Amino acid sequence: MYPFGRGVTRLWPYLLFALPMAFYLIFLLGPSIFTVIYSFTDVINIPGKAYQFVGLDNYKDIFFAGNSAERIDSIKRTLQFTFIVTIVQNGLALLVAVVINQKLIGDKLYRSVFFLPVVLGVAVVALIWTLMFDPINGPVNKVYSIFNYSDTFFGSFSHSFGYIIFVQIWMYMGHSMLIYLAGLQSVPKDLYEAGYIDGTTRWQSFKKITFPLIAPAFTVNILLSIIGAMQTFDIILATTDGQFNSRTMAYDVYKETFRGSLEMGLPSALSVVQFLFILSFVIVAIQLLRKREVEY
Repeated sequence: MYPFGRGVTRLWPYLLFALPMAFYLIFLLGPSIFTVIYSFTDVINIPGKAYQFVGLDNYKDIFFAGNSAERIDSIKRTLQFTFIVTIVQNGLALLVAVVINQKLIGDKLYRSVFFLPVVLGVAVVALIWTLMFDPINGPVNKVYSIFNYSDTFFGSFSHSFGYIIFVQIWMYMGHSMLIYLAGLQSVPKDLYEAGYIDGTTRWQSFKKITFPLIAPAFTVNILLSIIGAMQTFDIILATTDGQFNSRTMAYDVYKETFRGSLEMGLPSALSVVQFLFILSFVIVAIQLLRKREVEY
């Protein structure tokens, strides 16, 4: 009954758990801890080069150095990006999920079409919209020309960031839609029938029955949208390369780490600041959304 001995059998769960925990410590938690440590040093990306602790100098450089105005603009732009993407993406995703949940003909096709951008990948999505927004021969500009208007799209200092927001929402709306759709399909049909007997309208049914019961899905989508938006840099890199007033905190972290100087202390400090922003927003969102779930 105990082929390896009773003691070893009892240890099996811990032994099986040890491998993924080791991977987590080595590849996730460990680098995170070192990032925090490096943010207080002048470490550079040269093997064997000694480094010293410099206290808060790297953090001071973020907010008080000569280019601090650009970094502060990046932070403001990140907050704007996060707010718009979270609100619009979830609003559209919920609307589409509600419509598809009405047992439309070809609903599986609609799900696939809306979810397709999620699996395309950033490079493919960026290529698609770079061609669509081609300022010379792009189909979007041809439509604009009907109304005597033209734009340079990703090459515009005024509009490039707005187009990036649009592409971000287009790319991930399908993911949020599927989560909402799963929540909608778990709502008991008996509740709708009881509401119909009581004379509720469609809006009242959605407000009093549907929305309260999909509150967990709403919470998950909001949190995923906040975290995803504040970490976005790839679509910016692939479309504007951070030019034309489109830099965000995440892009600054990438640029300072892989395309800046050999210094690693400042990128580490930027990463910590980004993490603190994400953590604070997530904590506030969890408190508000969980409270709403309890009230429902």
